[in-house]
Amino acid sequence: MVMGGGTGLSVMLRGLKHKPIDITAIVTVADDGGSSGILRNELHMPPPGDIRNVLTALADVEPLLSEMLNYRFSSGSGLAGHSLGNLILAAITDISGDFVTAVRELSRVFAVRGRVLPAADQAVILHAEMEDGTIVTGESKIPEAGGKIKRIFLEPEIVEPLPEAVEAIRDADAILIGPGSLYTSIIPNLLVPKLAEAVLENKNAIKIFVCNVMTQPGETDDYTVSDHLKAVYEHVGHHLFDYVIVNDGEIPTQVQDYYAEKGAKPVQIDWDVVTSRGYKVIADTLVMFRRYLRHDADKLSHHIYQLVQDWITRKG
Repeated sequence: MVMGGGTGLSVMLRGLKHKPIDITAIVTVADDGGSSGILRNELHMPPPGDIRNVLTALADVEPLLSEMLNYRFSSGSGLAGHSLGNLILAAITDISGDFVTAVRELSRVFAVRGRVLPAADQAVILHAEMEDGTIVTGESKIPEAGGKIKRIFLEPEIVEPLPEAVEAIRDADAILIGPGSLYTSIIPNLLVPKLAEAVLENKNAIKIFVCNVMTQPGETDDYTVSDHLKAVYEHVGHHLFDYVIVNDGEIPTQVQDYYAEKGAKPVQIDWDVVTSRGYKVIADTLVMFRRYLRHDADKLSHHIYQLVQDWITRKG
């Protein structure tokens, strides 16, 4: 079972779907920017963007069809900025009257390997309380606020998760959280009370956190690995993870310079702090750079699969 949202989760799933495992992905419904935000506001539906990305990553179809789902219109009155996959999900939601049904039907059409579930069947509003006491409203606005985040919280505060999502967590042999935007993709799922409870109550699963490679401007400026883990702990109130997977590979200077211009830098591994808090660390060169710096999906999925297999073997 994997939980998160955004590009990082999709990259990891592209590697995991080739392993002989049963994947359930639980995806955040807090997105309010771009095409997702427009559809959310005008059609009163959960935001489809993160769900679409995960469906595309797990789809077992020709590359052209996957590209079609992610195709974004660049012109056209009312069409510009929308991705075709978002519009398809909106159309099926309107036809069926239910977003969860729309996700299920599109999963079937695109031969998705595993299950994709929204964290809830309603959109939620994400708020951030900054260190100076100001409140920032909206997932897309939080990184732009320019301050240090103290905590995030949901509106409504009590959100009912999908029963299938709770069941998937309780039955999982492995619970995998990350990578992705810490405060706007990862933690929002854990603020849905019954989801966090289900993670805590599953004592049989191995629980793994995949840490981001780079800090994110406006969210995790200057954060170390332990800072990421501390943020999760402070929002949930419990120690969640057994293992942390981190990148310890060298990032070329020119790549660091490129990201530094955007305010991002490599997440530093503060080994002593992380291990002193009881986490086991799996470190490897897990990055690749094309246009952007991304996790190496094949190497990352190899480490995850090995951890899960060893865990199941030991558990007997």
